[in-house]
Amino acid sequence: MDKIKVLVVFAMPDNQKVIELSVDPQATVEQIVAQSNISDFFPDFDFTKPKVGVFNRTVKLGDTCRDGDRIEVYRPLIADPKAARLKRAQKAVDEGRADKVTGGRVNPQTKTSS
Repeated sequence: MDKIKVLVVFAMPDNQKVIELSVDPQATVEQIVAQSNISDFFPDFDFTKPKVGVFNRTVKLGDTCRDGDRIEVYRPLIADPKAARLKRAQKAVDEGRADKVTGGRVNPQTKTSS
């Protein structure tokens, strides 16, 4: 049976690893990640049930790949993106950089006419 070539990638803020593999076309994403032995390079990360994607599109661990796919193993988010965005917006309002009514930027050059 012919093999397909895939990449398994994982990155930390200061280190990244790309591993090229030839795998069975019926291999699942979970099997491919395990076969890559990427956990040997990042012993502090739990690779047992990671969030994964193929070319920045989330996939399930039971999905299969096509020749040339790049399997990306994702780290968990440190903060909820919605909560972080809300916090930044509130800070801008508190600092006077955003309009409290519209949420838009305050234009310091706007002049009122008498």
